[in-house]
Amino acid sequence: MYSLTIVIVGAAAGLIVGLGLGLLLGQRSSPAGQKHREVERKLDQVLQDKKAYEDEVVEHFSDTARLLNKLTDSYREVHNHLAKGASELCQGNGPVAIDREAGERDPAEIPADLATVRPPLDYAPKTSPDEKGMLNEEFGLERNAKAAVPEEPAKA
Repeated sequence: MYSLTIVIVGAAAGLIVGLGLGLLLGQRSSPAGQKHREVERKLDQVLQDKKAYEDEVVEHFSDTARLLNKLTDSYREVHNHLAKGASELCQGNGPVAIDREAGERDPAEIPADLATVRPPLDYAPKTSPDEKGMLNEEFGLERNAKAAVPEEPAKA
């Protein structure tokens, strides 16, 4: 009926498929497999929570920026109103409104009064080019030309 080779190959194939299914079912039902799936579920939940938190932070700061822009516009309107009132009530001797300031400047441009500002020095500058500065190794040390020779104790 069937040759011995076909029976052996069929049995080997059935054995391999059976072992594969057995291992798969064994891993799914083992405590280690269940623990692994539980850890994966927890990790997915933590990642979803983190993403939701990040979205809330982005939304919060976007709303904050929008509100600050509205606040800035309101302050500008109040200033202009006060400047207009001062101008009218002081017969033109009052402050200038923000809208009427001379020349619009680029916000990225550094104002002239700040362009020459230097940061503070964290050391004392030298008073002359020959002077050794505070960062020099020999600053504050006076060296004698002669090497100090120890005196011998007097014999008694």
